[in-house]
Amino acid sequence: MNLSAALFEWLLDSLELDSRLFHVGRYCGSWQASTHGLARASFHLLVQGHCWLHLDGQAGIRLDAGDAVFLLRDRPYRLSGSDSAEEARCNPRIPMTPLDSQAADGVGLVCGFFHFRPGLSELIIDALPEYLILRAEAPGSSAARRLFELILEECERREGPASALLERLSHLLFLYVLREQSQAIGELGGLLGLAQHPQFGTLLAQLIAQPGQPWPLEQMAELTGLSRSAFCKRFQELAGHSPGQVLLNLRMRQACRLLRQGIAVADCAEACGYQSVAAFTRAFSKVVGSLPGAYRRQFG
Repeated sequence: MNLSAALFEWLLDSLELDSRLFHVGRYCGSWQASTHGLARASFHLLVQGHCWLHLDGQAGIRLDAGDAVFLLRDRPYRLSGSDSAEEARCNPRIPMTPLDSQAADGVGLVCGFFHFRPGLSELIIDALPEYLILRAEAPGSSAARRLFELILEECERREGPASALLERLSHLLFLYVLREQSQAIGELGGLLGLAQHPQFGTLLAQLIAQPGQPWPLEQMAELTGLSRSAFCKRFQELAGHSPGQVLLNLRMRQACRLLRQGIAVADCAEACGYQSVAAFTRAFSKVVGSLPGAYRRQFG
């Protein structure tokens, strides 16, 4: 595995997210559904029938049984049984009915939310398109297809699907789709773009391996063969974030890992390159949203 591929895999492995179901059921007749406005990423897996995905400013996209759509941004959209965007907009929002594997009409859906943990995960997701679609007939996605078949089997259980199991399977399905499709995306930005860039990949590998080092800008620039000003400009263009922001998030990922292992806050601060616990605490709280001591106690 070359450096670029290894970095790419490391970043995808570092993606921390939670999956939560909010709907499992069936729509019939005239209907529309959307999670737009909730400021959350969402997913919709079609286990029966077909429907249409309407994204503002785009032609409708037909989705069939076995397809899945992962919406990574909170952007305007709606799902509907109507192929016309205008008709879909006028359709009512109706409650789901229970799944029925014997039904000849309607569409069966497994729908849920993704929550990406603050910090490094958000920087990784920023590099990806607004949505990804898994097609039932897509070649080269055998692992994802097997997961989808397990989801379908779970939905067809006579006693009803287990929500916890569907959440885990949906989580894994997304990770497989992300790994398979992101390699085919031509122009990636963010950390994934850096990982694929020959001039900056070596630097990113060094930052990942040694996040606790001081890393002055001059040293980073030297590793890329650029002047300090040219380095800062190019880094921002590629990553969408400054070198300092990326280093901060890499350090906080390391901090979370050490705190989960029970390492003392003071030792964690030193290992992540901070001269004082106070400075480390401020940085950790800003990125993660909690005090390091409280975070550590969650795993004690």
